[in-house]
Amino acid sequence: MTEIRPFRALRYDTQRVDLSRVLVPPYDVIAPEERARFYTRDPHSAIRLELTRNVAEEAAADYTEVRRTLEAWCREGVLAQDAAPAFYALRQSFTAPDGRRCTRDGFFGLLHLEDYARRVVRPHERTLAQPKADRLKHLRAARANVSSIFLLYEDREAGLEACLEAAFATAPLARAQDESGAEHALARIAEAESIAALQAFLAARPVVIADGHHRYETALAYRDEQRAAAAHADAPSDWVLAYFANAFAPGTLLLPIHRLVLRGAMPSERVWRERLPGWRAETLAVASAEALPELLARHLEPLRERHAFAADDASGRLVIFSRPRAPGDALSVRVIHREVIEGVFGLDEAAVREGAIAYPKSALQTARELRAGHGAVALYLNALAPEDVFRVTEAGEVLPQKSTFFYPKLPTGLLFRTLEGA
Repeated sequence: MTEIRPFRALRYDTQRVDLSRVLVPPYDVIAPEERARFYTRDPHSAIRLELTRNVAEEAAADYTEVRRTLEAWCREGVLAQDAAPAFYALRQSFTAPDGRRCTRDGFFGLLHLEDYARRVVRPHERTLAQPKADRLKHLRAARANVSSIFLLYEDREAGLEACLEAAFATAPLARAQDESGAEHALARIAEAESIAALQAFLAARPVVIADGHHRYETALAYRDEQRAAAAHADAPSDWVLAYFANAFAPGTLLLPIHRLVLRGAMPSERVWRERLPGWRAETLAVASAEALPELLARHLEPLRERHAFAADDASGRLVIFSRPRAPGDALSVRVIHREVIEGVFGLDEAAVREGAIAYPKSALQTARELRAGHGAVALYLNALAPEDVFRVTEAGEVLPQKSTFFYPKLPTGLLFRTLEGA
């Protein structure tokens, strides 16, 4: 069902480049004010292959400079292409937000592009036209996949675990630590038996896009352009760089994304009761933003079997709301959008799309922004489970905006894939 193949990665020469200094976060999570810092940190920073230095330059950019930079770095030996095709195992060791030390194993390979209608590659969110137009300009100019699609497969029995573990029996090709503190080890999977095992396993099941919907749909558009220009069958444009991870492995963390209602005010107790009939409310004292994560862990997370959320207006009171799940109920994130964000706050889908809600990166950041006056009410949610994501995509549905946060993100710069000679 899912067709994958090994490839010849283009990689930094770690004898010439400190890999830890050139890695950057995915392009779509780099804040505008962070671009200059990444540009100046190292002359070979991967951001130079991904984004303009200033956001204001983006609209007019044709990204020809990216191609020139790639070619220059290859001539200078900063980048070198591996001699033989392989899959590339990636081991990420990191500290979870709750303090646990975790490891996530996965691998890079080429994914055969499939239209969503075939149900092989399954999305879980909608995309926006402007980011795809920008990434299509980038792909046309670079003729390379600079960053990877992040895909999930279902392997509840850990059938691929031994194959990935074996890749690290010898010294990794490269090691790096990104600025979040996550450690990355890259290893080659080149044995014919291992390659066949990975291909056979994925061929029997679909994959779900965890991160990179815009990049995937951009790759589809580029593929169609190339086909219209008489590209031959099985052309490089029919494939895209992808990272694959087991959604059900202990190190694949799915974190909640909280909501910060930017305008308005905390509803009164009477309004909450009238607009949320059947919901139970519990009020807790919260001394500071720093106290929020522990309160949520003790009082909200145990309510995973119910629809539940916490409301905070920085007044020192946190209200935990919950109600039982009815048979056939939608996911909690859908229920909260329908009954709370729209039903209580009056924000429909159009208002949400137009920016009525912000999505800070964590509960702590949400609480801090609220207390700094950057919003009116914070709504803290529990995380979805992997089963939820697979159930929704199996049904051909998508989730509300900003429903999933697979942690940690994949850094850009571990490897690249050119559309020539890969």
